[in-house]
Amino acid sequence: MGIFDKFKSGFKKSASAFSSGLKNIVIKKEIDDKTLDMIEDYLIQSDVGIAAASEIREIVSQTKIDPNKDTSDEINIILKNYIIELMKPLENFEFFKKKEKLNAILISGVNGVGKTTTIGKISKIFKGNGNKVMLAASDTFRAAAIEQLENWSKKVDVSITKSSQGSDPASVAYKAIEEAVNNQFDQVLIDTAGRLQNKKNLMEEYKKIANVTKKIDSEAPHDVVLVLDATSGQNVINQVEEFNKIIPITGLIMTKLDGTAKGGILLAVAKKYKLPIIALGLGEKEDDLQIFEAEKFAEAFIQIN
Repeated sequence: MGIFDKFKSGFKKSASAFSSGLKNIVIKKEIDDKTLDMIEDYLIQSDVGIAAASEIREIVSQTKIDPNKDTSDEINIILKNYIIELMKPLENFEFFKKKEKLNAILISGVNGVGKTTTIGKISKIFKGNGNKVMLAASDTFRAAAIEQLENWSKKVDVSITKSSQGSDPASVAYKAIEEAVNNQFDQVLIDTAGRLQNKKNLMEEYKKIANVTKKIDSEAPHDVVLVLDATSGQNVINQVEEFNKIIPITGLIMTKLDGTAKGGILLAVAKKYKLPIIALGLGEKEDDLQIFEAEKFAEAFIQIN
């Protein structure tokens, strides 16, 4: 199974529910105002967001639908084109390429989004592209988090810097970058503790981790990646808003798109923040992280070729 087939298959639960729901609305050849309202409402319910739903409604209303073709198929094509136009500029293929000098990446997000698992998957792609990778176990609040990251380092065969539970997270990050500089590593992935964006003391600790990296490299962290859980719905918007206030986000990864999640939330985030989308998580296996491509996402989202 190729990458696109796997992506489409993994995303099928949420995408099929979306496309079948839309098909049930569009049962007439002509699209009247009532149908347009229903389409817009359905898109909002699917977490696409008010702004994107309104724009799509307007595009549908301005488009001449061929009466000789299936109306829902025509609307799917409109949706596909809208998604590609919105998200194509947000692709970030450079993220995974081999770096010429050390690249320190801060991985953030709330509890349960799959940060540590995502770091393991990123590491495998990095290594496959010829990068020498170091992991920093800066989630020192939970012993299980350190152990999980260590397991991933063994699974994908990359280095790790760690300390005991309760250690200063920033010191672990500093030690990892220092070691990476001395040993000519290309990538350092810093795992941070899952924290709610409304916990001020924890967010200050997160900021401290970022600041300490600058003591070694004034441009660090070179990337700040926020991991989001598709099943969180509109809470995702709040998470992006709050994390971006602390340290500007340079890229997003959305996980758990293999379940019954409404993938529409990624459209809402793309429309509002226009942040680069690095990859999508489709499962727990080490190969279940797909580099984001707008066209493939659009086709999988509405399940058409």
